[in-house]
Amino acid sequence: MKLSSEEIEILKIIEEDHKLSVETIASMVLSSEEKVKAAIEKLEQEKIIISYPTLIDWSKVEGQENIIAMIDVKVTPKRGVGFDEVAERIYRFPEVTSLYLMSGAYDLSITVEGKTMTQIATFVSEKLSTIDNVISTTTHFMLKKYKHDGVIFGGGDEKDKRMVVSP
Repeated sequence: MKLSSEEIEILKIIEEDHKLSVETIASMVLSSEEKVKAAIEKLEQEKIIISYPTLIDWSKVEGQENIIAMIDVKVTPKRGVGFDEVAERIYRFPEVTSLYLMSGAYDLSITVEGKTMTQIATFVSEKLSTIDNVISTTTHFMLKKYKHDGVIFGGGDEKDKRMVVSP
């Protein structure tokens, strides 16, 4: 879909901070509140704006921590539908939080969340590996989150500790 420069600017502003008021966005793009509100509604209806996420550091909330695993999956694509049919079967599982078609050694990259490593292992062995066309999986458990969606976790206010290198 072709968007106006104003709509693109609105998208960039919302992507940076989705909590800004329509009034603030209108003043930033030098437009009326009505036009900005209409543009946002149009972008939501067209599914260009998909959601407004809140990023929470659950590791700081006792009893709410989840185990996160990234799973590389090698798949035999189906004739006529490629990877789409297999991907659809996988992303319907509630444990799956993200799924991407990748280039390289593996075809799909999946992010899975669970309360325990056993829960994730059970997902891989009983649900994922049993899907037709899944050839192999490699599971990587996340040990610590440093940065997610451009947000630095823990220590973002500290002074930059990288060594200055100059010629």
